[in-house]
Amino acid sequence: MKSARFVLAGTASLAMLVSVAFAQDQANKDQTKDQTGQVTRVNRLDNTIAIRPIQDGTVGANAAGSEQQFKVKDGVSIEDLHAGNHITYSVSDTGGTKTITKFKVQ
Repeated sequence: MKSARFVLAGTASLAMLVSVAFAQDQANKDQTKDQTGQVTRVNRLDNTIAIRPIQDGTVGANAAGSEQQFKVKDGVSIEDLHAGNHITYSVSDTGGTKTITKFKVQ
């Protein structure tokens, strides 16, 4: 009877871990598709930018999201980027650091 409880508890724990890992993997995949946002800060000294995401669609499309800070991949120039620009960008997440891999000013 006790062993059945342990097996059941172990199975439930394993199922939760698998679902969390799948959700994290799915979130990382979602980050790789192009996103749209407004640049709020450009720091050329440490090669970072802050972006306020713009939602797609019509419901709540004008609602501003919270600002996010990103590193910019080496080799990607931010010289012509300014606060207020609307951009389409791609992000990769490696080791918990979100990095802009490419962007295009709209």
